[in-house]
Amino acid sequence: MEQFIQLFTDGLSTGSIYGALALAIVLVNQATGMINFAQGGMAVLSGYIALSLLDAGLPLILALLISMAASFVIGALVERVLIRRFEGGDPDTAIVVTVGLLTLVTGLSAWIWSYDNQQFPSLFPDSSMNFLGAHVSVRSLGTFAVIVVIMVALQLLFSSTKFGLALRAVSINPNSSAYSGLPVGKLLMAGWGLAAALGAVAGILVAPQLSLSPGMMDSALVYALAAVIIGGMTSPIGAVVAAWIIGVLENLAAVYLPFIGHDLKVVVPFALVVIIILVRPQGLFGRKVVVRV
Repeated sequence: MEQFIQLFTDGLSTGSIYGALALAIVLVNQATGMINFAQGGMAVLSGYIALSLLDAGLPLILALLISMAASFVIGALVERVLIRRFEGGDPDTAIVVTVGLLTLVTGLSAWIWSYDNQQFPSLFPDSSMNFLGAHVSVRSLGTFAVIVVIMVALQLLFSSTKFGLALRAVSINPNSSAYSGLPVGKLLMAGWGLAAALGAVAGILVAPQLSLSPGMMDSALVYALAAVIIGGMTSPIGAVVAAWIIGVLENLAAVYLPFIGHDLKVVVPFALVVIIILVRPQGLFGRKVVVRV
């Protein structure tokens, strides 16, 4: 039982990291209708900005807040200068653009800060608590709590606020939204800015556990995309719950299924993706799209 609890709590912590990126992907999709493959790279850039501020002598909390604000500005500028040229066009072209943006951001981060792993301080103390015989780290609990708060906030944003409903309207039909008087351009910039700020939170949570490096979020991005598909592209809660499921099942499969083990546990999320696509293409919590002709 102690081992099971340990694996379960560690899986929730790892899944929370995937969930932070998944939330950013959902936010961009809800605001623009696009999938941002550069989200991981932008999160890493935010981490490096925070690290530079820490090296300059700023307190940790202040550095993190400034990093999130800078990320918001960067995300908004990226949408205005680059992404807007491809919004509403061929989806394949938009995917290539975001993949190219990921390569650019990763290369820029390496050029400025090098490929060396760098230590990043944690928001939470590096201690643990005893729970039913298992050692649960305070960092894991803190990460879990942060993601829960953000998940609920985003769900309320999209379902209960005029701003969130406006973002959804713009992503579904920007032309009709413009005719209705909505500031489409500003809303698109705000959506990308919020997603970049959310990515900054993901980078700040991951960096203390993995150490900060240009490719730090590459594998996490793959899992985040899987979580978005499993949970549903339109549901922040679904994306996070799916990320937790992935993190927990990975850990359990690695220990309790010898034919999978630690080497093959990566197949778990992809097996779940295949099953969900076959059984429920819109995801566990996603809305089924009905097109009238």
